[in-house]
Amino acid sequence: MRLSNRNKVSIYNSLSTILFMMMVFGVIVFAANEYRFNALGNESYLLIIVPFLLLFIFYTCGRQIFEYDSDGEALNFKNRNIIPFLDKPLHDEFPKYKLIKYDIISILFIKRLYITVSSKNNGSTILKYQISYLSKKEINDLKLSLNKVVKANKEKKD
Repeated sequence: MRLSNRNKVSIYNSLSTILFMMMVFGVIVFAANEYRFNALGNESYLLIIVPFLLLFIFYTCGRQIFEYDSDGEALNFKNRNIIPFLDKPLHDEFPKYKLIKYDIISILFIKRLYITVSSKNNGSTILKYQISYLSKKEINDLKLSLNKVVKANKEKKD
């Protein structure tokens, strides 16, 4: 099964640009209000705070692009940001039989995928991916696919 939200890159780029422009516009209007017009009073701080919070939330949710491929004998996970220099992209590929378990943690608007993989050195390794920008259907498809792999691995062990 393949899962990707790469087709939404243009939406995320547009949203990022709009939020950044709101931030710049808010700073300009704030400065003009403080030093020239003084029409808004203390409410003028909202011109900086609100766009900053929205931009902060957008980037706090994590990497926007998530790709998953379970076709063949290996699992492929890719997780990257729309702005290349912001975060180092994650790319992991390992055989299906090494998958032990997975967990999806959801706190408010932030969602994370934790994959536990068996390794030779220390028993197991936990890989972390940010899946906040996946839809509910995509998350359910991901769960279904990972459940199949975990179930097949447990049957092979027993």
